[in-house]
Amino acid sequence: MRGFEIAKGYEGRGIGIPKRSTANSAGYDFEICKTIVLKPGEIKRAETGIKAYMKDDEVLKIFPRSSLPAKYGVTIPNNVGIIDADYYGNADNDGAIFIQLYNFSIESVTLKKGTRIAQGIFEKYLKTTTDSVNNVSRKGGFGSTG
Repeated sequence: MRGFEIAKGYEGRGIGIPKRSTANSAGYDFEICKTIVLKPGEIKRAETGIKAYMKDDEVLKIFPRSSLPAKYGVTIPNNVGIIDADYYGNADNDGAIFIQLYNFSIESVTLKKGTRIAQGIFEKYLKTTTDSVNNVSRKGGFGSTG
């Protein structure tokens, strides 16, 4: 099973659950749930109010929508975000997905609530035959495992 839910604290805000735009679209479009202003050269975390659940051997990869740089002069600074299965329901933020945005234009950019900024693709991943983990417990996102 895999899917999306509204994260705790974001209920009743009219947040759209990510959807694919066409029958052959691989990505689920993510909207921001709150208007954000980015100054030139600024990086900010955009709130989606969404959390994702998936199987233990799956990952949700977050990519910028192709229209993001062309329309707004904005992109995702790390090029792809990784949402691990154990991020769902974490103690710090219930697994709410935030997407970093970077304004590479020379003007401030306002992205309004509901703007589709990214697309998420679920994928299975493989582990090495000698796999081991550090047994760190996840507390949140953006560097929360050390």
